Amino acid sequence: MESASGEVEYEPRSVKEVLAEMKDTAELLIDLSFSAVLHGSDDIATEVLALERKMGVLELQARMSLLMAARSPEDAEELAPVLGVVGAAEKISDAAGDIAKVVLEDIGLPQTMRATLPEAIETLVRASVAETSPFGGQTLGALNLETETGVRIIAIHRGGDWILNPDRNTDLRVDDRLLLRGPDEGIADVYERATGERYEPPDPPEAGDTDLERAVDSIVLMKNMSELAVDLAYGSVLFDSAEVAEEVVELEAEVDALQSRFEAWTLQAASHVDDPVSLRGLVHLANSTEVISDAAVEISEGVLHGLGTHPVVEQAVQESDEVIVRVTVARESAFDGTTLGEERVETETGMRVIAVRRPPDDWVISPGPATEVHASDVLLAKGTRSGAERLEELAGGPSGGV
Repeated sequence: MESASGEVEYEPRSVKEVLAEMKDTAELLIDLSFSAVLHGSDDIATEVLALERKMGVLELQARMSLLMAARSPEDAEELAPVLGVVGAAEKISDAAGDIAKVVLEDIGLPQTMRATLPEAIETLVRASVAETSPFGGQTLGALNLETETGVRIIAIHRGGDWILNPDRNTDLRVDDRLLLRGPDEGIADVYERATGERYEPPDPPEAGDTDLERAVDSIVLMKNMSELAVDLAYGSVLFDSAEVAEEVVELEAEVDALQSRFEAWTLQAASHVDDPVSLRGLVHLANSTEVISDAAVEISEGVLHGLGTHPVVEQAVQESDEVIVRVTVARESAFDGTTLGEERVETETGMRVIAVRRPPDDWVISPGPATEVHASDVLLAKGTRSGAERLEELAGGPSGGV
C-alpha cells in the first residue's frame, strides 16, 4: 500500500489480485489516453496520470509479492514470465501517460489529428455527479443507462479509489467522477443528468494536407493494432495459445512497419506546413503507440517460448473485471451463416469480438460488422461476465481454450 508520505509498503496481497487489477487498469489507460487527444481534454488526461500513478503502486506491490514467493531457482524460473507481464503492464501505463502529456503540456498536434480520430474512437467524457443529480444513491442496474441511452460507465473515480468496469450492482454517489462512453446523443443526455450542465461536444475540424492525413491515418491504424495486440496477448496467456501469441508478434511487426511509413509522411508534411513544430505531438503519439505493441509481445513472451502460462497469470486474466472469452459457434445457432453486424453482437451482448479463428489455421483480426460467421468458427471476445454468458447462449457452443 502507499503510505501518507507517498512511500509504497509491502502488504500481503495475492499476486493474482494485483495482476488482474493491472490488466484492467492498463486497458483503461489506452482508451483514456487516446480519448484525451481526440477531445483535447485536460480532464481526461488528468485521469490518465492519476491511473498511471496507481499503476506504479500496483507494479511495486506485484514485484514485492513475487519476491516473497520465490524461494528457489525453480521458483524463479517459473515466476520470470510473470515478472514480464508485470513489466509490460507498466510500460503500457507509461506510454499512456506520455500520450496524456501531449495534451496537458500542449505539445503540438495538427488539427487533422482530431478530425480523423473520431472515426476510430467512441466519444468518452468525464462527468461529476452533482448533489442535484437523480443518479445519487442509484445503482447502475436501476438506472439502466446502457439500454436506454447506449452509454456505458466504464469507470468511476471515487475519492482516491477507482472502480473499473462497474456492474449493475454498483451504486453512484455525489462527487463520483464518471467516465462515460457512447454515442454523442446519449452522452449529452447522461452528462446533463449527472452534472446538471449541458454537454458541448467539440467541433471536429476539417482535414487538410494529404501527407499529414496519411501520417495521421497511420497513427490511427497503429493505435487499433496495438490495442488489439494487447487484447490478443492476454488471450494467448489465458488460453496458453502459441498461435494467438504469434498473431501478437505479427501485429507488432505491422505496427513497426506503419511507424516507418508514418515517419516518411510526417517529414514530407513538415516541408509544407506553416509550423513544423506543430507536428511534434504526432511523433510522441507514434512512439508511445509503438511501445504499447512492444509491451503486448512481452505479455505473450512465456507462451512464445514454450514456458506455458503460470497459473497465477491465467487466473488473474480470467478473474479481471473485463473478461476475454473463447466461444465456438455451434451449427444452426443464431450466429451460424450470418454476420456480426446482422446479429448486432456488440449491441445485444456488450461483447466486442476482437478476432475470429476459422479452423484449422485462418484468423480474422479486427472483424467488423460485415464479417461472416459460420459453424465451428471460434470467436475471441472481450467484455463483461454477463455479456460473455449472453454471447455463449447465442453462439450455442462451449467456451474454453484456443
